[in-house]
Amino acid sequence: MRTIKVKTLNSISPSGLERFSPARYSIGTDFLDPDVILLRSFNLQGVSIPESVIAVGRAGAGVNNIPIADYSARGIPVFNTPGANANAVKEITLAGLFLASRQIPEAIQFVKGLKGDDETLQKAVEKGKKDFAGHELRGKTLGVLGLGAIGVEVANAAVDLGLNVWGFDPQLTVENAWKLSPQVSRSRSVEELVSRADYITLHVPLTETTRHLIDGRHLGLFRPGAVVLNFSRAAVIAEEALLEALRNQRLGAYVTDFPTQRLLEEPRAILLPHLGASTEEAEENCARVLADQVREYLEQGVIRNSVNFPEVILSPNPNTRLAIAHTNVPNMVGQMTRFLAEVGLNIQELINKSREDLAYTVIDLEAPLPAEIYQKIAEIRGVRLIRWLLAEPA
Repeated sequence: MRTIKVKTLNSISPSGLERFSPARYSIGTDFLDPDVILLRSFNLQGVSIPESVIAVGRAGAGVNNIPIADYSARGIPVFNTPGANANAVKEITLAGLFLASRQIPEAIQFVKGLKGDDETLQKAVEKGKKDFAGHELRGKTLGVLGLGAIGVEVANAAVDLGLNVWGFDPQLTVENAWKLSPQVSRSRSVEELVSRADYITLHVPLTETTRHLIDGRHLGLFRPGAVVLNFSRAAVIAEEALLEALRNQRLGAYVTDFPTQRLLEEPRAILLPHLGASTEEAEENCARVLADQVREYLEQGVIRNSVNFPEVILSPNPNTRLAIAHTNVPNMVGQMTRFLAEVGLNIQELINKSREDLAYTVIDLEAPLPAEIYQKIAEIRGVRLIRWLLAEPA
């Protein structure tokens, strides 16, 4: 059994990499012909990857740094780890609420600028503290835009803090709906959500659909003095309209860990480095989850948390298993099974699932697959990637 080469383009936590057995996997940064690529923030857009690659894994949720459509065309699944860093992002979002509501950054800056002995400092503190009076969160309204793993945790935590929480997500999954506190109210649109909230927090992935999801029209609906928190992606909100809303005081504050040059000049912008998921625990958890998902795919053909493939959960098979990514058109499976029937190979189990124009078929066989039949299936028009697992072609 040949060694599988796993290439890392960013530092991946050892607690994840150690899940790849050295007896079967080799981990490195310099492979010219890797089987797998693992990354975090490395930008693969416009970067050519070798023909040898059969899987790409992102230790994190956002995948806007990966050309998904290009890899789908080659039959390469792209895995991510939604929810693995949810607690870290939830905590920094809550911190952002406190930073903005109590004017904490301004207060810190004020104190750091004081001079004199302790008595002088105390007098200055007592005199100056009135300039930093803030607002309590309890009883205020928080709008959560995006109720994925992170949005649900933020919404539930905000309920516990005593906020009135409203959420909007037209793609809310059944699983996340079960996790959501019954005290979270449902908005019917982005417009309704932003118009009723004192605080709005964004938790959506960056896609062509969500780019500038919050624009000037939406910002015009915000309550005067509303606070926006963006630990999602910078481009989810239109920056030009955002700057205008800050300057005309439509917004009380904008809290984000995606600073830009123009935002640096805005006193109402609270800017952090990209800290959202930057905790030791989150990085370890993302790495472990990703490693397990990639190993399941490589060794058993299982698909979990792929952004471009359908979910396919399979039981282990001790015999021969074929995993085939192909175009989602009629008669693809029929052509495959016809070739198997020609040599009298009995199918133990067959699973076929699709996602948009891509389909994924897994076939379990009782006996090894002849090499010539494997090649015939590989040459079917529309087959993008074929792999055998466990027993190789005879």
